[in-house]
Amino acid sequence: MKIIRDVHKLQQVCLDLRSQGLKIALVPTMGCFHEGHLSLMRWARQNCDQLIVSLFVNPTQFAPHEDLAAYPRDLERDKDLAQKEGVDILFTPGTEDLYLPGHSTWVEVPDLARNLCGASRPTHFRGVATIVCKLFNLTLPHVAVFGQKDWQQLTIIKRMVRDLNLPIDVVGRPIVREPDGLAMSSRNTYLSLTERKQACFIYKGLLMAQTMVKDTHEQAETIKRALKEFYQKNIPAGRIDYIELVHPEQLTPVSLIDQPTLLAVAIFLGKARLIDNILLRGKG
Repeated sequence: MKIIRDVHKLQQVCLDLRSQGLKIALVPTMGCFHEGHLSLMRWARQNCDQLIVSLFVNPTQFAPHEDLAAYPRDLERDKDLAQKEGVDILFTPGTEDLYLPGHSTWVEVPDLARNLCGASRPTHFRGVATIVCKLFNLTLPHVAVFGQKDWQQLTIIKRMVRDLNLPIDVVGRPIVREPDGLAMSSRNTYLSLTERKQACFIYKGLLMAQTMVKDTHEQAETIKRALKEFYQKNIPAGRIDYIELVHPEQLTPVSLIDQPTLLAVAIFLGKARLIDNILLRGKG
């Protein structure tokens, strides 16, 4: 496994790989690998000739009051895990490598970024789209692999690729969960024992909503009200950021669950802000 920090070296290596007709896959990450990350690497490994994993905690997707400094990092462990998964290139740039002095160019997809996580993190997806576009330009991948836990992020990246005519296949892979259902996240390490016991009810609430719409066209407000009560009862240490039901591609609110609908939630629990989602399928 090659470990590359220099952006120009990485781009030259990827140009060379392209010229050889090799299929490149990119898995962008912020490190502190868990089974969710590794599952993306495994899928990519089976569907490419050269697997690149980027490891970069991107400062432009954090607001000043968020957890940039505290975000979990373990480069040596991540190197070992990446090598075991057959990664060919681990890209580990510093902030100064990707954001030169006077950086003032941004990529935005405002129509998809204004609600859900974007409502409380208004600059977050600008930072995400910009860094992902940079990574695409540097690695020149044929395919890029992302987790569906960050559904809004995945949707924004797909739209960016479409609108900018980037020749990249963006693939979303299923959420990987702990045995009790909690979606795997690097931020789960923030949870205290009590908070961790309550966190599993995030997914249990989504399953409850799925049951509610299984045999009927439920009103979105009915689902939101029931889920709010469920979370207040079962996650007393938590604070709801949002509970929203939206079109899975447009991310616009829906009022009746009569077609495939994304139920997305975000909950503050201790030092962590945890997100999760489930695709509800009503009779449509």
